[in-house]
Amino acid sequence: MKIQKTPLCKISTNWTKVQTKRKGEIDKVEYYVSDHNDEKIERNWYLVDATDAPLGRLASQIARILMGKHKPIYTPHVDTGDFVVVVNASKIKLTGKKMNQKKYYRYTDYPGGLKTRTAKEMIERHPKEVIKMAVRRMLPKTILGKNMLRKLKVYAGPKHRHEAQKPEQIDLLK
Repeated sequence: MKIQKTPLCKISTNWTKVQTKRKGEIDKVEYYVSDHNDEKIERNWYLVDATDAPLGRLASQIARILMGKHKPIYTPHVDTGDFVVVVNASKIKLTGKKMNQKKYYRYTDYPGGLKTRTAKEMIERHPKEVIKMAVRRMLPKTILGKNMLRKLKVYAGPKHRHEAQKPEQIDLLK
């Protein structure tokens, strides 16, 4: 079994003697990835303006940055992604008739407690949650995905609290 070596992983080998019934002892070699160096990962901050951006296209590009797929050191089991700050979440756009037809469901854990809201109501009441939910559903469904989602900062208006990190303005929908 050959494991591809990446800059963030160390490959370790484990040699053991295995007793077999017919031929006696044989050597067994196991290759495994032991750990990664989190200090090597360079995390950048990006600023994204969501004004008139289609929700799904924007969310997929944000998820790509949070996972780190835009970097040459991307490894699926390591969080190599960057921080993303999204402003103007209340000005997001949905194509077609999705504004009135798309439904968001939640359940209150009581019998008959299914609550539904349209996308228009969600954008009016909780514009940050619309983008967070879209991005969260595109990330891995593991603890690693939860850690990636923590690097997403969403704001309904044009102001944000991350000027000290000097986020780089990028246009994801070129």
